Amino acid sequence: MNDQIEELACAIIGSGPAGYTAAVYAARADLHPVIYTGMEPGGQLTTTTEVDNFPGYPSGVQGPVLMEDLRSQAERFGTDVRLAAVTAVTLSKARGGWHKLVVDGGAEVRARSLIISTGASAKYLGLASEKRLLGSGVSACATCDGFFFKGQRVAVVGGGDSAVEEATYLAKLCRVVYLLIRKDHFRASKAMQHRAENTKNLKVLFHTELREVLGERLVTGIEVFHNQTRELRRIELEGVFLAIGHKPNTAIFEGQLAMDQLGYLVTDPDSTRTARPGVFAAGDVKDKVYRQAITAAGSGCMAALDAEKYMASVADSMRVA
Repeated sequence: MNDQIEELACAIIGSGPAGYTAAVYAARADLHPVIYTGMEPGGQLTTTTEVDNFPGYPSGVQGPVLMEDLRSQAERFGTDVRLAAVTAVTLSKARGGWHKLVVDGGAEVRARSLIISTGASAKYLGLASEKRLLGSGVSACATCDGFFFKGQRVAVVGGGDSAVEEATYLAKLCRVVYLLIRKDHFRASKAMQHRAENTKNLKVLFHTELREVLGERLVTGIEVFHNQTRELRRIELEGVFLAIGHKPNTAIFEGQLAMDQLGYLVTDPDSTRTARPGVFAAGDVKDKVYRQAITAAGSGCMAALDAEKYMASVADSMRVA
């Protein structure tokens, strides 16, 4: 053991469902994992109120409570949870090599295996009212929260495929859905446009920008701006869904790990392995399709199993050497 630089068998960056599930499996495999929670311990679920679709909670659960349960389970098996952020990495290209992590801009730590579960952050408009009512009628995930708006009126902001998909999904549950598009055309594919046009309770508002989310404790409406007529008007509704994209939290890995055009980490098929030996990716940091807590947790399990196999093979090669 180096007296100055801590050496770990397994480090996990990120503390959402993927990170904590990876920790449970890694700890049970005697990898003595250390989790670095990042700036948002618990991830996006800590800003969610009711989570109704995570298995094992028949009556639903508050997002922060779910994350505390996952953390407690990981700690029960010996996971070391550290409230700190990894601010830089130097990833080894050698099998069995040490991956160097800089924590909070200062201390250096080395890890033989590394699980990246830093997630992806939803893009927001930057409105104070949007932030204030996040989780109280404002959401960035229709699949997660649409159930709570059955029979109500909602708006979706965005003009791409994801926005249309979310809007048409919500239209099956809600009385009326307003799709706010700031340009005079869709960015979505023709197939998605046809889907929107054929959804009777979906009202597409072109040249329309969201200026304010109305309500004190819950959303009661929105103020929108028509950028051609310059008209401001209010629409009464109960929910606002942002569908203007997600940004994967991968900046510190640029130039070292393969990413797609949107910045999501690329892994081997049917695996969580990245191009660097001993580095694995789990959860929304590599998944731009599903983005659900349960799928993130499942890939966290996969990453820990991959890390366990990797560490076993490294140990075997060291014994032979």
